[in-house]
Amino acid sequence: MDYRQVKVENRGAVTLITLNRPDKLNAWTPRMAEELGHAIETANDDRDIGAIVMTGEGRGFCAGADVDAVFKTRVDGKDPGNDTAGGSGGMPAGVDWINLVRSSKPLIAAVNGVAVGIGVTMILPFDIIVAAEEAKFGLVFVKMGIVPELASSHFLISRMGWGNASEMMLTARLYPAAEAKAKGLCEYVVPQSELLAKAFELGNLIAENPARQLRMTKELLTENACTTDLARAQKLETDALQECWTTPEHHEAVDAFLSKRKPDFRKVAS
Repeated sequence: MDYRQVKVENRGAVTLITLNRPDKLNAWTPRMAEELGHAIETANDDRDIGAIVMTGEGRGFCAGADVDAVFKTRVDGKDPGNDTAGGSGGMPAGVDWINLVRSSKPLIAAVNGVAVGIGVTMILPFDIIVAAEEAKFGLVFVKMGIVPELASSHFLISRMGWGNASEMMLTARLYPAAEAKAKGLCEYVVPQSELLAKAFELGNLIAENPARQLRMTKELLTENACTTDLARAQKLETDALQECWTTPEHHEAVDAFLSKRKPDFRKVAS
């Protein structure tokens, strides 16, 4: 794919995807969504990649949807992308963002500046969010006369709890990174100069683990996060566990432990 609005770089076992519209504070477009989807799928298909980091070029992470290219185009009666009316949450019809993110290799957001609207909702289902001290988060949908998308009314509650999620969505105010972390929106806040280093530290730690079991674990987290059916939760875990017993990754881990060596999961992965 011809990347026009993102940049992609592999650094060892981690893929770095950078939103690349710095003159617009990396404002989101349907084209950007398609490029992001392609970049994530490409990383997922690469056996040498174990994790994915996403950040923004320049001083912003993502300033939400491009008001002119997206909202104004739609108000004028035109579709701003490839059948966004037929997609979910304004995404092009060919991009199933939530399924892509939750079935992907682990994803880490490195939020380097302002993140508002879809700049927040598209990373809520990521596995880890790291923010620079200067970063700000805002769910400003009501101020634009619209409502949140991408299952964010689910994921925000999962991250922050009912009260904090309600306040963030209903006030539509900006949250400094420190407050966002205190209320559960992100996992780490670090100096800007250490942002990518922290994201890559986490990415490399994750990438040391077997890809198959990482994605199976993500699936369990997705399925069981809000379930009240504990019997079903245990059944899903038991089924996955029994499958793992037969995998070369489990056999490698056991052999490596008994042999007092570091396991090589990529060597044995099928």
